[in-house]
Amino acid sequence: MAMAITSFLLLLLFLSCSHPSFSLYEDQVGLMDWHQQYIGKVKHAVFHTQKAGRKRVVVSTEENVIASLDLRRGEIFWRHVLGANDGIDGIDIALGKYVITLSSKGSILRAWNLPDGQMVWESFLSGSRPSKSLLVIPGNLKVDKDNAILVYGNGCLHAVSSIDGEVLWKTELIAEGFEFQELIHPLESDIIYAVGVVGLSQFDAYQINAKNGDLLKHESAAFPNGFSGKISSVSSDTFVVSDATHTILVLISVKDGGINFHQTYISDIVQDFSGNALLLPTKLAGIFSIKINEFIVFIKVIDEGKLEVVDKIYHEAAVSDAPPFLEGQQAFALIQHVGNEIQLTVKDGHEWGNNLLKESIKMDIQRGLVHKVFINNYIRTDKSHGFRALIVMEDHSLLLVQQGEIVWSREDGLASVIDVTTSELPVEKHGVSVAKVEHNLFEWLKGHMLKLKGTLMLASADEVAEIQRVRLKSSEKNKMTRDHNGFRKLLIVLTRAGKLFALHTGDGRVVWSLLLPSLRKSEGCVDPIGLKIYQWQVPHHHALDENPSVLVVGRCGRSLDAPGVLTMVDAYTANVLNSFGAVSSIVQIIPLPFTDSTEQILYLLIDADQRAHLIPRTHEAISIVQRELANIYWYSVEADNGIIRGHGLKDTCIHEVSDEYCFNTRGLWSIVFPSGSEKIIATVTRKSNEVVHTQAKVTAEQDVMYKYVSKNLLFVTNAAPKAIGEIGLVTPEESWLVVYLIDTVTGRILHRMTHHGCQGPVHAVFSENWVVYHYFNLKAHRYEMSVIEIYDQSRADNKDVWKLVLGKHNLTSPISSYSRPEVITKSQSYFFTHTVKAVAVTTTAKGITSKHLLFGTIGDQVLALDKRFLDPRRTINPTQAEKEEGIIPLTDSLPIVPQSYVTHTNKVEGLRGIVTVPAKLESTALVFAYGVDLFFTQIAPSRTYDSLTEDFSYALLLITIVALVAAIFVTWVLSERKELQEKWR
Repeated sequence: MAMAITSFLLLLLFLSCSHPSFSLYEDQVGLMDWHQQYIGKVKHAVFHTQKAGRKRVVVSTEENVIASLDLRRGEIFWRHVLGANDGIDGIDIALGKYVITLSSKGSILRAWNLPDGQMVWESFLSGSRPSKSLLVIPGNLKVDKDNAILVYGNGCLHAVSSIDGEVLWKTELIAEGFEFQELIHPLESDIIYAVGVVGLSQFDAYQINAKNGDLLKHESAAFPNGFSGKISSVSSDTFVVSDATHTILVLISVKDGGINFHQTYISDIVQDFSGNALLLPTKLAGIFSIKINEFIVFIKVIDEGKLEVVDKIYHEAAVSDAPPFLEGQQAFALIQHVGNEIQLTVKDGHEWGNNLLKESIKMDIQRGLVHKVFINNYIRTDKSHGFRALIVMEDHSLLLVQQGEIVWSREDGLASVIDVTTSELPVEKHGVSVAKVEHNLFEWLKGHMLKLKGTLMLASADEVAEIQRVRLKSSEKNKMTRDHNGFRKLLIVLTRAGKLFALHTGDGRVVWSLLLPSLRKSEGCVDPIGLKIYQWQVPHHHALDENPSVLVVGRCGRSLDAPGVLTMVDAYTANVLNSFGAVSSIVQIIPLPFTDSTEQILYLLIDADQRAHLIPRTHEAISIVQRELANIYWYSVEADNGIIRGHGLKDTCIHEVSDEYCFNTRGLWSIVFPSGSEKIIATVTRKSNEVVHTQAKVTAEQDVMYKYVSKNLLFVTNAAPKAIGEIGLVTPEESWLVVYLIDTVTGRILHRMTHHGCQGPVHAVFSENWVVYHYFNLKAHRYEMSVIEIYDQSRADNKDVWKLVLGKHNLTSPISSYSRPEVITKSQSYFFTHTVKAVAVTTTAKGITSKHLLFGTIGDQVLALDKRFLDPRRTINPTQAEKEEGIIPLTDSLPIVPQSYVTHTNKVEGLRGIVTVPAKLESTALVFAYGVDLFFTQIAPSRTYDSLTEDFSYALLLITIVALVAAIFVTWVLSERKELQEKWR
């Protein structure tokens, strides 16, 4: 009996500690990670709404994505992300079953299977010179029984078979300096018309045989006033363009073997005309449009080259192309903004006054203006014609509008994230009703009973699904309050469209979004760009009533001397707290290690004249900086000139009006690299908020090595001038990399090393006292990874481990960059099989947990690698003591374990960056990877040694304890009874 009880107890213990295999894949899906797929800002769209098959729209985007979207829900059927240098020039659908794409400036033509996105064929189109590219798929052009596709690119016109991609014929347009503009193939015609300009004042027209590509006629005519902008076709033989002054419209007629120009002053047909006119790319028969200041004018071409204004739109508007919807009829869409609504009007291209559709749709003002619109017609149940509109907004979002409603929307602005920061969620308010406690207790008991059934393999399929639902609900990962482990946070991301998004780390949902007014186009800021996002105010325990806020830094132009813009945003409410437009230029942003009494972080903004501007502009902030003036240093890198400079603050700027928040700077040091042998290609430094647990490292021989930990260290990589470019363009003898460790306070070079026969690009990460960098070895024809660790020899005499254990050491003694450091370095190199796009390192709250390196691979996945594999002290045959210390035997290559991919089977298409954030739980770090897609997960480099897993079965543990107590009581009774029986014998 006792043996049976013991066996039962052992079974219970085994079940309480075991995790069945399905729990690793089925039960834990979505508990700790999420993955979101996007496509980017749409620039081309083609509808496919035939009765057979699914209704879809095929799009290409600015992120070089080709995708097929479901018209009903907006979901992605399939997509392909092309390379960064493979920009998409045009898309269309051929034969009703192939998606045709032209990319790489007219050099690559591809066909994709419409239902599943598989590539059917690919053609490389050569040419003599770079030029504009254009894709045209005629409806009835056959060459040798093949449906032909017309492609202009690289100065040549190609006819390509739509079946197999074979080039049927090729014609070079021979005029010197010819700039191609339009390609026209009239229906039922064997002639192709190609028109363009030579220089700024000559119009050229070519007639080409559509069957064999022979050049039939070439005509040219000079226009003395010159052309400006693009040529727009009004019909097959009539074109319109503006002159060089943007005040005259030039109508070009190609008839009767000659070219005729007809000029019309815009002021003659448009009243109160002033400024410049911009010709819009509309494709209406007999009608074109121009934009003048804040309104759009539609102009009709009537007989004898006369122009007539048919409509004038005063609101912000967008105009679609004009697809046919009935035989011989065209329709186009016009969208206007009126308050918080947009008005969608579909007009008949032949009868301007005939509105085929007019609807008003409420629109979120945070989406901004309409940038593009594409329309598609369909047959309603009553046999009338209806229209749906695909709308691209200013924030890069995509919407489908039909019957006055937004059918679906996609936040595709998140495909262009340029910077990320985090914010804590608010503290949970205490006080819960008794009814809620009872309900939660019931749900808790129910959930754990279901988990118990699942553990004992007794759960049905429906109960397994219920277990998953309960776990997702009970995990509380989606609550809008902070948790004690620090897993719930807000990811504040800035996109290229100038929009802020707050994403919840629990499930990736958008908590709020804000289209920043300071990063929208205006008269004062024509070309705004976002630069960086920083934490502005981070309230701690004594100031929890204050909301955290972020600082967004932008610039009104691409040049470094363009004026900057600053915006402070509340991280909880998305309210703009303050905004500064057209401030001084911003070349560099320096976060200072100081905060004021309201927990606002101090920053220095360095302008193009090397003056430093302090924000926030408060008396408290200026007093802090004045007090620490002598201790503020920073560096600047002039990569083009091969110079690194050190700077410090000098005194207050002297202008016409004195500005106490502006400081002159002084040069402290400079390093000029020889331009003939070295070019700067990469720099990296430590994170300013990184926590180092200990500066001492105890070796296997009971020796103590002291890490040289300094926030002022800069890692620099230089390459040979010939080796800057693509891999393989130079020989190993002409290529080398030189790496430096530089103290940015004094400019002292602490370490220098040369890698002969190696080439960039270099991706590096700096943490504690070590740096890891990735590059290509031309001699070995493989990628390599090197590590450098730097140690402080000035404390070499302090090697008493007992002093270290008892705290009687000098780890807290101040380190001065001005004292000449006695440092030693250890380095090692390893082969690495992957191309790397990004690299990061895990960070934890106290810095105790071991480090993992995170590599963004060429396959758009994130690989985690233990830092121990990159220990420079690795040897081929480590001693027993070194093995006990954790040193791994030396191999020439770093291992790639499939289970080490933190993205699992997911791909972060177009991966650009990896961000790691520490959680409050020391064992865990949060990882966010972004590109065209977004991915978030939790990673525990040393396992979760300080917590129980979320799927831990408390019910089974309770049953085990009860069973143990019952078994102890039963065995005690049986023991007493047996002892009594033995006494009676």
